[in-house]
Amino acid sequence: MNLSLSPHSAFQSYPLDRKTTHRSAFTILEVVVVLAIIVLIISLGITQVTRIFEGSSEQAAEIWVEDSIQAPLTTFRIHMGRYPTTEEGLQALITDPTGGSGNWRGPYLNANSVPKDPWGNEYQYRYPGQRNDTGPDVFSFGPDGVDSDQNIGNW
Repeated sequence: MNLSLSPHSAFQSYPLDRKTTHRSAFTILEVVVVLAIIVLIISLGITQVTRIFEGSSEQAAEIWVEDSIQAPLTTFRIHMGRYPTTEEGLQALITDPTGGSGNWRGPYLNANSVPKDPWGNEYQYRYPGQRNDTGPDVFSFGPDGVDSDQNIGNW
């Protein structure tokens, strides 16, 4: 019995064909395509992040005018028997508008000045309210910074 391997045995290795070669680098076209895809993904991501921050700013303004300022205004009203006038504004929550002759027990805000809206503008105050039937109007002009339909208010 002859157990020698024949030249055509499955275990015998053959030299690689000269036509098959292994590349060890990328072509310039492949690099450009990958870079283009990365730039596209990054640009889409930046636009989404911008939308998130814009939405967050509007939501922060809504929370401030609808919730955060309401407790200080209500406390002022309980102590003084009235809301601040339009002329006194929100500053009446920080400094005594009566010059020490009333029941003012503030400051009612934990700040040295009235906070600004997320766009760096002052919150607006109006009493009696024109849009809010039960109290003062407190609002932000919103991202456009002008009095418009885009105002964010407590009405």
